[in-house]
Amino acid sequence: MYTVKQLSDLAEISVRTLHYYDEIALLRPTEVGTNGYRYYDDAALLRLQQILFYRELGLELMQIKEILDSPDFDLLTALRSHREVLQKKISRLQKLVSTVDSTIMHLVGEVDMSKKRLFEAFSEEKQKHYERLARLQYGPDKVNESVKRWGSYTQEQKEAIQEEGSQVYRDMVEAMKAGQTSDSAEVQTIVQRWHDHINYFYEPTLEILRGLGEGYSAHPDFIAFFEKLHPELPSYLSAAIAHYVDELENIELARMIAEDKADAASS
Repeated sequence: MYTVKQLSDLAEISVRTLHYYDEIALLRPTEVGTNGYRYYDDAALLRLQQILFYRELGLELMQIKEILDSPDFDLLTALRSHREVLQKKISRLQKLVSTVDSTIMHLVGEVDMSKKRLFEAFSEEKQKHYERLARLQYGPDKVNESVKRWGSYTQEQKEAIQEEGSQVYRDMVEAMKAGQTSDSAEVQTIVQRWHDHINYFYEPTLEILRGLGEGYSAHPDFIAFFEKLHPELPSYLSAAIAHYVDELENIELARMIAEDKADAASS
């Protein structure tokens, strides 16, 4: 039997989390002592393992509870499924490691690495990860639109779109190195190209564009990605996008005011 503290240390999660899992009936203790202490057996340990696996896959706690409490749930089948997912993740991580290694060698002058290869590990699998995050933030309709559009392209078109996006960020780095400010006309032209590139996936609102820009300097995945091109790119890119959206909002506001005046004059 394991105490809460022992299980917490073993699974590397907080005691508070285990208490919460108990409160929502996701992971009940096997026994509760007369002193009020919770104790967990090996079956509870295996259930916690499943909870953590499904959390890794992005499922919500109530979804996990429904799966684990289903009479059709089979632990062995679930473990085999998790193993398959983990194998795919290992393969992807190996590609990322290879990309990082190649980048390191490039930076120390051991190989002449093409700039395109800096992007090659960020494939459709990464896109699916961002789909899951986007569903939580923007809702399923917007994400479904993006998935449908992306699926309509041929492989050649997808590669061309990805290269176009890569070129946008490379050009942004060159503008930054040249001393262009984030609100300069040249940089804002690059941001316009970035906006046009987003349209390959979905029609973004100004709110979404602003959110993307903020995410580039706030989300760890984006920060790590853009810092490979230049350490200051995340904040520079976010500032450029923020200025671009501000200008679009000003234009939209001016249009609305003009329409109100026109309506008032005609009435």
